[in-house]
Order: sequence, then structure tokens, then C-alpha cells
Amino acid sequence: MNFSPQLIALGEYLAGEFDNQEQAIGEPIWYVHLRLWQRPINLFTEDSITLFAEQASLVNLDKPYRQRIMRLRHCCPDASLEVQYYMPQDPGALIGAGNNPALLNTLTSEQLDLLPGCILTVTQETLAGDRYKFTATSLPETRCSFAYLGNSINVSLGFEATAAEFHSYDKGIDPATGKATWGAIMGPYRYTKRNQY
Repeated sequence: MNFSPQLIALGEYLAGEFDNQEQAIGEPIWYVHLRLWQRPINLFTEDSITLFAEQASLVNLDKPYRQRIMRLRHCCPDASLEVQYYMPQDPGALIGAGNNPALLNTLTSEQLDLLPGCILTVTQETLAGDRYKFTATSLPETRCSFAYLGNSINVSLGFEATAAEFHSYDKGIDPATGKATWGAIMGPYRYTKRNQY
């Protein structure tokens, strides 16, 4: 399938190794120093660009967490962009795959669980030349919730991406109070791309 220049650019912007070193140094009370890997994988290639994402605290790089799959594709009659999230059925089997992509070689779509409410619509702003700024936000009236290790997890998702930066607005939401309990509570995690994949 032929992908639009915007979809290709979104995939390129999201693929890479990132960290938020400047933010963690500047605001250590609010932001832990994180490394984020977003690796392209060969799933849903008929209509999508798909990434495996994982992150780790810099002080515990050997203990990465939050494994997820991001499927980037066109949707809707207007061919706008969307991101659909999936969770590996066995996240433990993929621990460390961000830094060791060989672990992803045997991953199949049958080993993933679709997260129906975990979908973002993506808009783009054209910058100079053929550069973009992408903004991904949740669909109105949807809730990203899923079961993980016997717990019900509610998440508010969102991001902004340019060629050099990735800003994550992801937050964990307490289902009882509706208040954020972890993540981008004081504003986005501001990652800088260190390596392109």
C-alpha cells in the first residue's frame, strides 16, 4: 500500500531512542530521567506503520516497563491519521526489546490484545519545507482502560511530535476519583530524539 507523506513522516518522527535529560535536570522534583524506545516492527504492514514502545528510568535501565504497540494508519473517509494502541499478551517476554530489537522478531499480531478505547486522532501542522508538527489526542467520549496484572488501568493518552522532539501527555487515571496519579501530571514529558531508527 502507498502511504501518504504525512503517515511516513509520523512514523519517522516517532521511531527512535529518546530521553528527557534536560527536563529531568531542570525540574527533578516533577520529572524522572527516562529513556524511551520506539522501534518499527513488521506488523499490520498492509495498511499501517507499527511501533513497539518501551521506557525505563535512567537509574534502572535494566528494568524497562510500559510495553505497548502503536499502529499508525489512515482512517475515516477523509483519510485522517490515527494511532491505535495494543498490548502484548505477554509483556514480560518483551522486556528489554526497546534496546534489544531481536526480541521482537517473533512477535505476531495474534500475540497482541487490541485496546479498543485507546485510540488517538492525529492532526498535523505544516512547518517549513516538508516538516510537520503532529498532535495526537483522544477521541471524544472514549476511555482508554484495560486489565493489567489483575488491575483495571485507566489511561489518558496524547502526544506531540516533530522531527527532533516527542512530548508525551500520557497519564494514569484513578478510576474512582478521575484524577491523574502518574505520568504527565505537571505537563508533558519532553523527550529529545537521540537516535533515529
